[in-house]
Order: sequence, then structure tokens, then C-alpha cells
Amino acid sequence: MSQPAAFAQLDLPSRLLMGAGPTNVHPRILRAMSYDVIGQMDPEMTAYMDEVMALYREVFRTKNHWTLLVNGSARSAIEAALVSLVSPGMKVVIPRFGRFGLLLTEIVHRCGGVPCTVDVEWGEVVDPARIEAAIIEHKPGLVACVHGDTSTTTAQPLEEIGRICRKHDVLFYVDATATLGGMTFETDAWNIDVATAGLQKCLNGPPGSAPITLSDRAVAAILKRRHDEAGIATGQVQGDGPVIQSNYFDLAMLMNYWSPARMNHHTEATSMLYAARETARLVVEEGVEARVARHVRAGRAMVAGLRAMGLKVYGDDATRMSNVTGVWVPEGVDNARIRQLMRDDFGIEIVSSFGPLTGKIWRIGAMGINARKDKVLLTLAALDSVLAGEGVTLNRGAGVDAARAAWDAA
Repeated sequence: MSQPAAFAQLDLPSRLLMGAGPTNVHPRILRAMSYDVIGQMDPEMTAYMDEVMALYREVFRTKNHWTLLVNGSARSAIEAALVSLVSPGMKVVIPRFGRFGLLLTEIVHRCGGVPCTVDVEWGEVVDPARIEAAIIEHKPGLVACVHGDTSTTTAQPLEEIGRICRKHDVLFYVDATATLGGMTFETDAWNIDVATAGLQKCLNGPPGSAPITLSDRAVAAILKRRHDEAGIATGQVQGDGPVIQSNYFDLAMLMNYWSPARMNHHTEATSMLYAARETARLVVEEGVEARVARHVRAGRAMVAGLRAMGLKVYGDDATRMSNVTGVWVPEGVDNARIRQLMRDDFGIEIVSSFGPLTGKIWRIGAMGINARKDKVLLTLAALDSVLAGEGVTLNRGAGVDAARAAWDAA
């Protein structure tokens, strides 16, 4: 076994990340992360925190004041949202159409909540009428839903669910990890009370910081559970509800930290805040609508190319995510070997899936800086070559031609 002193300097391979995330990081974001760390209470730092809040209001399409960051990957914001909203014994309706609906169920259980699931086969979406029926039956305090579940490359329509939640005065939480910045997402127009995301997919930042936005309705529910840490308490009125069962992910204390009071909670992940700020600046500069349109164009070109090659695309065109495409592994083909050859021979990463789809589909993403014509064409050309080399009968060259035509026609 090598001794620590013998470990070499990092020398990582250059990869084109065309899987379901993470994606390659924009050079401007990497450059922002290289700036020196400053104190978390420096006025320059707190000014950047305020700028981050303003920028992510634009990204989330919301007027919510409480739009901020949770330190950690996308799951940190999911946990913060659920542990702060779900009190012991609370019923939570969860539509499930893939791996990440199961994750929401897992976290709700750990919060002491009672999941009331509405299930469909992986790759389908849930009829909003079934969600309304579950609300009427169970009388939950919350509906928790994934927007785009990358395990199935399927996106759940949200607007009608938001209308139903508001009609029944139920809070609505959405995990937008895989879609924010790449698919249309309207926090306010769709009556979403809490939405969370991560930097590492359509926003094309590094994993490690998780944006979250909270409606006034959600804030009121969270503040009923306010319980300031003894070492920083200032005598402000505390909530009369059950204490939030996490200190790090306590959104009541995080809001205090991001407020003008700057009640210290943790040491802010300074370099990740720089990254998150530059990530949002890139989205706002491009324009949210233009960015979504670019992802849609890339997704359409990818689908057209795969079909022209003679491969079978997974899922329903009407509900497929624009930024991640599933494709069935041809019969008799070793899915892992193809992925290895894509990495080894072309430096391109594609991935398989989970659960009942493990080894049965490849998931090919086109997100952030990689939602570009050249990246789509390179990926299709590499897949064409690798599959042909393994003896798969294909329409050689047709995939690239079809993707070029679809991109130019979009």
C-alpha cells in the first residue's frame, strides 16, 4: 500500500460529462472559485450573499425574499426543506415515478412524517386527479414531488398540482435538482411553496451548494418551529411548534443567518458561494427562457440522432426531460462495456440507471455548457463507433446527420 507521502499531485483525466450529472463546470465558475477566502461576516461577503439571493430569485422565477443557499450537494437542500417542514406525525403526499420519489419517502420517514404515496410505473407520470384524491383522503400538511427524475428521464407536470395544493391549503415542495436552468420552472406561477436545486446539472456548476426558495406560507410554517441555538440566542420570540430535528439544516436558523441580523449559524462555504453566484450570473446573462430553449434544442437533437441510428429511446416524448435522454441498451450488448469504451476511447461519460432500469438503459445528458451542438454530435459519433465496433447493426452516420438537421431546424 502506498504511503501518503508518495501520493502524486492530482492529475485527472479530461472528460466530456454527458451523463445525468454532474456536468462539466463553466470556466467562469472555476475562475470564481479561485478567489481568496474572506471572513464570513465581512461586509463584502454579506453583500455577495445578498446578491446571491437576488440572482436566484431570477433563476427560480420568484419574488420570494427567502431565496438562499444550503451548503452541501443538492440533497442537502432537500433534507433542509423536509426536516424543516415535516413535523413528527405529519402526513405527506408523495407522487412517485422513479428513484427520487423513493428518496423523498425515505427522508420523510426519517423526519418522523407519514408518507402517503401515489405510485405509478417508472417512466410514467402521476395524474394530478390522483394527487387531489390523496389530499382529500389523507389531509396532509405537505405534498412533496420531484420535477425531473433522472432515473427515468421523466418530468412530472407541476402546474395543476400546485393549483390543487393551493385550493386545499396544502404546502407544495418540489425537488428541481435536475431541471432548474434547463426546463421551464415557474415557482410563483405554479404555486410552489418550496423549491430546491443543485448547481451540478443544468446550472453547470460544481456539486456542493444547493439553492432553495421559500414562500411566505412556508416561512410562516417553519418559524412556528423556531428554536435558536443557546450559544447564539438573542432573546427573540421562539416558535411553539416541535423543534426542527436538525441543527445544520434548520431553515429557521439559516434564514436568521442570511438576514440583516446575520445571526451566526455556521461558517459559510465561501468558495462555493462564489461559484453559486457566478452560476446564477451566467443564467441571468443568457436569459432563463433562452437557456431553457437551448436545452430543449439539444435534447431534441439527441433524441433525433439516437432514433436515426436505429436505437430505441426510453419513455414518452410528451413527458421526457429535455436535458437527459434514456435509450434502451440493445439486446445482447454489455451496457458497462459500452460505457467503458466511451470513456477510454473517447473521454465521454454516459451512465446507466437504477432500480428496475439498472443496466437496461443508458442515460445521456446534454446540460449546461454541454447543451451544445458540438457536444451532442461528438457523443452520438462516439456511440456510433463504439456500438458498431461491438457488432451492433446501426445506420452508420445517420445519427449525426439527423441531430445536425434537428438542431438547425429547431
